[in-house]
Amino acid sequence: MRDFTDDLAGLRQRVDAARRYLGVDAARARLAELEEAASKPDLWDDPDEARRVTTELSRVRDDVERIDQLEQRLSDVETLHELAREEEDDSVEDEISRGAEALARALDTLELEALFSGEHDERDAICEVHSGAGGTDAQDWTNMLLRMYLRWAERRGFDVELDEVQPGTEAGISSATFTVKGRHAYGLLQSERGVHRLIRISPFDANARRQTAFGSFDCVPALEKAEEPEIDPNDLRIDTYRSSGAGGQHVNVTDSAVRITHLPTKIVVSVQNERSQIQNRARAMQILAARLAERLREERAQELAQMSSEKKDVAFGNQIRTYTLHPYQLVKDERTRFETGNIDAVLDGDLDGLIESWLRWRRSGGDGSDPR
Repeated sequence: MRDFTDDLAGLRQRVDAARRYLGVDAARARLAELEEAASKPDLWDDPDEARRVTTELSRVRDDVERIDQLEQRLSDVETLHELAREEEDDSVEDEISRGAEALARALDTLELEALFSGEHDERDAICEVHSGAGGTDAQDWTNMLLRMYLRWAERRGFDVELDEVQPGTEAGISSATFTVKGRHAYGLLQSERGVHRLIRISPFDANARRQTAFGSFDCVPALEKAEEPEIDPNDLRIDTYRSSGAGGQHVNVTDSAVRITHLPTKIVVSVQNERSQIQNRARAMQILAARLAERLREERAQELAQMSSEKKDVAFGNQIRTYTLHPYQLVKDERTRFETGNIDAVLDGDLDGLIESWLRWRRSGGDGSDPR
């Protein structure tokens, strides 16, 4: 029978390290405090405070339970290994191997989360994709980007609300707004902010020539209601219109789409996927508040040149990543130099390698500013 002693010892070291960097002992004490606060009968007299308490309770409990479960699983595998060696039982070798591999994958996920360093990394993400240079190919590429991020969210078990989709003139889409809901959604997706370049044989070129198309991705962290900045109604222009979804593929077509323009900043938000004009307007205001808050953070940090208020052109020379389908297949991140030839998997939402490489690059001293 194979000796797993060194493998299991390495996993034990990683579990102990995870306990330290997650601060599980302090988290356990905080969990008791939050459980006491959540049990008070007057908790919901202040809904905003109640939401804050229950959200933090869920997060802290998750951290504690994940480590407890990992330690229990590791203990079970260690015990099985010890008994198998004593009895020279080869029949459980595969079970021990599978258990060790599953623990390693779970620890990989925990160690990735340890790379998060931003104030809002744990939050939901309000996202946008926009077509850039490349005409119809760019609009088709933007639709491919949207699908890629929706598939990525699905793979991770995140919920997605598709708020608005603008169809392209001939194919694809010109833009879309959607919200990814799940712990660390913003922390993960901020790595994707920037211009994405596609090189392929154009399906829209009768001569089958190679074409380059560009699309962009942006995201901001979602806010709690109490954190939303005050917005003067006099600063808003609110228009209603009839939505025109992409053939029913992405949105439910309604007669009550809402477009809100914040006049001082020229920020425009459109929502068409809710069932009523009132719901579309409320959702648009939430997205607008998140974008305004992000702009305020950028101004305080004096990073407007790198952040979304001064975006680069969605065209040559500004891409963060290149996806080449012809004459060879390769996805290359221009910031981290991470490469993969499995472009089909990436376009189907397998972005974890690219995202992890960016998080490690930022932690190791790469340009931590917004890479747009």
